[in-house]
Amino acid sequence: MLNQPNYSDELFWTTEAQLKLKKIPYFVRTQARQKIEKLARAAQLEEVTPAIVEQARIEFGQ
Repeated sequence: MLNQPNYSDELFWTTEAQLKLKKIPYFVRTQARQKIEKLARAAQLEEVTPAIVEQARIEFGQ
């Protein structure tokens, strides 16, 4: 991984996490992606996994 500690680059998304993201309606997908990535960064993760997508779904009530 080439992510820098300040997370200035985009996070890596696993294939499974990308598939979960695609299940979110397109008109809110960008906002959902931003919230998911914010949650992943807060957890100091270097990649977005299905678990963090699911955690975001629970936290944001979808």
